[in-house]
Amino acid sequence: MQSYPSAMNVSSRVIQQLADALRGHRNQLGTRWRKLSAGRQALLVVAHLRKNETYADLAGGFCVGTSTAFRYIREAIALLADLAPSLEQAIEVARGKAFVILDGSLLRIDRVGMGSDYNAGFYSGKHKCHGVNVQVIADPAGRLVWISPALPGARHDIAAARQHGIIDALADAGVQAIADTAYQGAGKHVVVPQRRRRLDRDTGRYRPLSAAQKEVNTTHARQRGPGERVNAELKNWRILRKICSSPSHATDLVAAVQTLMITNV
Repeated sequence: MQSYPSAMNVSSRVIQQLADALRGHRNQLGTRWRKLSAGRQALLVVAHLRKNETYADLAGGFCVGTSTAFRYIREAIALLADLAPSLEQAIEVARGKAFVILDGSLLRIDRVGMGSDYNAGFYSGKHKCHGVNVQVIADPAGRLVWISPALPGARHDIAAARQHGIIDALADAGVQAIADTAYQGAGKHVVVPQRRRRLDRDTGRYRPLSAAQKEVNTTHARQRGPGERVNAELKNWRILRKICSSPSHATDLVAAVQTLMITNV
């Protein structure tokens, strides 16, 4: 098997933080020897998450067995998921911001089992594919604050936000959020764009927005822009472009990437 050098656009802090966590975990277990050092294991894991390298390819490049590469990756994902911030911690960070940006993102998955309509819960009619829904909170500068656990892709954004307790947490903390029209009705703390007026009884068409309303929507879209960039950065971790493992593992996978994204800033 041949190997070749490659590169990843990640900060050295990402590798260092993960390596430190792995060293602490090894000391806790009392591990005497492993094929790879903590630093090399961290590099292997980040390559898998950032570039979606397969277990077999990573095993060949790092001169370990495929099953060893699998165990190393699963171990590190669990450690990173434990380091991810909770919603309460994220709200404390949000208190210091002028506002935050709330947006939902669909992460594609493979089609799941058909039994008992289990498959239908993951199918997003909007995106026409199977996936999981995650709620993303970002600050006005486009820095990630928090990513929610994964829910089935058929879940609407506002329903997912309510289920995670995001809407109530923002209201209790007095934090204002900027969001798109999917969060219409979330309350006064969640500001959404102006929607088209009701149907005109004479013409049967929606009444157009006024010039002032259009200007408000333009400003609102500019404010939401940094949040869209965070969603794009989330999918730059290629492991999340299409999750091929069980949807039940998606939450840990997203939490692991979240920890690395926060470190990578």
